[in-house]
Amino acid sequence: MDHTQPLTLRPTDPGYEEELAGFQTGFTQRPAMIHGARSADDVIAAVRHAAVENLPVGVHATGHGLPGGSEGGVLITTRRMDGVRVDPEARTVRVQAGVRWGQVVAAAEPHGLAPLNGSAPSVGAVSYTLSGGLGILAREFGYAADHVRSLDVVTAGGRLRRVTRESEPDLYWALLGAGHAFGVVTELEIDLVPVPTLYGGSLAFDGREVDPTALLRAYEEWTRTVPDELTSSFAAVPYPDIPALPPHLRGRYVLSVRVAYTGTADDGDQLVAPLREFGPVLADSLREMPYAESHTIHSDPPEPHAYYGDSAVVSELDVALVGEVLSLAGPDAASMCVVQVNHLGGALARPAPNSVPYREGRFLVRMVAVGERASARAQLDPAFALLAPVTLGRTVTFAFGAGDRSAGLYDAETRKRLAELKSHYDPANLFRGNCLVSSAC
Repeated sequence: MDHTQPLTLRPTDPGYEEELAGFQTGFTQRPAMIHGARSADDVIAAVRHAAVENLPVGVHATGHGLPGGSEGGVLITTRRMDGVRVDPEARTVRVQAGVRWGQVVAAAEPHGLAPLNGSAPSVGAVSYTLSGGLGILAREFGYAADHVRSLDVVTAGGRLRRVTRESEPDLYWALLGAGHAFGVVTELEIDLVPVPTLYGGSLAFDGREVDPTALLRAYEEWTRTVPDELTSSFAAVPYPDIPALPPHLRGRYVLSVRVAYTGTADDGDQLVAPLREFGPVLADSLREMPYAESHTIHSDPPEPHAYYGDSAVVSELDVALVGEVLSLAGPDAASMCVVQVNHLGGALARPAPNSVPYREGRFLVRMVAVGERASARAQLDPAFALLAPVTLGRTVTFAFGAGDRSAGLYDAETRKRLAELKSHYDPANLFRGNCLVSSAC
């Protein structure tokens, strides 16, 4: 095979199934043609081909954030575009479309710098950032999308543009929040922050010994006392009793508070002291660590699997309602369901020139159900119905095949502006394989 040429595959070609493989195994993607891009020129050629044939275009990097299945059209895979270039003086990094966060962390670490990555090193940096990017340092620095210097994007005419806030403010605003609905982003230039180490880890409690709602209430009260330099989340995980898990997790209902703090370890210990006093601690991994170990705070599962999930941004945390959600998703539920509550606010609440919505939200409630889709929906739908009275909206980053694909992802004003810009930059709706902003999608 000529590795200098773009890879083009149809359903009957050898390698088609392997090219579609990604982290999410629950959704079926069956494009009529796959373009395995190695460069921006390959992306341009694929977009032009799709435009001539009037075929919808989708983009696939790592497959973590697929919103659902797809059939037909053109799928551009970007995993081979994996260049990373750090500028330590400017404190920036340029990342190509297939780069994973683990690569960026490793490239920035020798310079005492860190990206605004998420919790899992295998997640694609570009798609994560285009959908907002709620990371482990979010309350101090805001969304990853707030720190984008420029985007290289192939738009519907098959033209490669370098977009900045100054050069094309409308397209810049739309791309950072609505992702690939406006084109295929081939490269980003993003800020790095001077965080070589942090105080982080988790406090875990046995959910059969500690009342989950009481711990959640204590967590909510605790969040009112912490500085913006501390980002945290509450999680409830009912682990199945299977040999694949470590013995200390098998069959346990684990409640945990995850913490990332950029201050000193001594100050961090003082800040988390009220949580340590709540009750008997099952495990305590809080410590000062190199930023390169920050993925251990959440220890997200590394193996591909099927999952379905959704989210609710809430202005305040109604502990009683979320307590009911915890009961629905607890250890007695039909299938494994993880509930996570992220503390928002801080820099996340500051306005920015992008389309990331619901910045007034104080918490994000996330649920992910593992396993077969019907049983997952049977858990997720009633839970989010409970939260509906206090929900501002959903987030693009955490919408995995649950409920209406586009409902609630943007507030009315943002959605209206996105739809207007969509009609300008992609009037034929070429990128409908990714589109979440137009009634035509």
